[in-house]
Amino acid sequence: MNTELLTQLFVNGVIIGTLYGVVAMCFTLIYKSTKIINFAQGEFLLIGAWVCWWILNQFNIPFFFAFILCLGFMMLLGILLQVLVLRPMIGQPIISVIMVTIGLSIFFQAAMKWMFGVAPQPFPKVFETKSVEILGLNVQSAYIMSMIISVVIMLGFAWFFKYSRMGLAMRATAFDQQVAQSMGISVKRVFAMSWAISAMVSAMAGIVVGMVNGVSPGLSHFGIKVFPAIILGGLDSIVGAIAGGLIIGIMENMAEFVDGQYLNWGNMYNIAPFYALIIILMIRPYGLFGTKDIERI
Repeated sequence: MNTELLTQLFVNGVIIGTLYGVVAMCFTLIYKSTKIINFAQGEFLLIGAWVCWWILNQFNIPFFFAFILCLGFMMLLGILLQVLVLRPMIGQPIISVIMVTIGLSIFFQAAMKWMFGVAPQPFPKVFETKSVEILGLNVQSAYIMSMIISVVIMLGFAWFFKYSRMGLAMRATAFDQQVAQSMGISVKRVFAMSWAISAMVSAMAGIVVGMVNGVSPGLSHFGIKVFPAIILGGLDSIVGAIAGGLIIGIMENMAEFVDGQYLNWGNMYNIAPFYALIIILMIRPYGLFGTKDIERI
């Protein structure tokens, strides 16, 4: 057994798993507050990466300022989408709203291809060294940054939902929208903020992945890869989103190790999470930490 390779892949799995967990939290945030699964979540990653790439190339400013400008743009985009596109759909069947998010996904993919082309573009140099050695393992500098930011975001989410007024309002709205509104909570404002936060955090993930692999239309598929993590952890659980992301991140890297060393089937890295998705839906469809709904027939 190649122990060094196994350790390297395990560490990579933990790092990419935290990134999955962050994006999964964005799915969960929107679902908890609006009961909508946003199928355009992957496009938020794509837009964020392209916008940051464009700012860096166009204005030649330090990465930190481009990063902040990109997050500000994504916050405004999230609010505008909720106000102009999703808000008029309030009261409509859930399937209609889901189809709107699918339409947004297709529209954004086409718009990004029209504006930036389909060829992958390397991200401008951000760090002096592309990778650093930690305990004998080579780790991408961008992944170290993503690990730090992801942990900060997770802690920030925990504080936000427990202590902030908007976080408490979101929890109340997720529990019962009518009761929350009767207590003076602006449900429309909660919806807008949930989309704004989701767009910002997803953009951060897109920037990190773009720094490592370059920016291309394929970046939007990252949102689809996060689905197994959401279902595994529980669609309405923030803690489940984090746990599901870590599990899927480690699982796909371990699948790559087993496939490369023993099976030689190919592509196990991409399909192993979806095997897990099928199994969890068969055994525990509400996930490890999700709420089990019991309905009287």
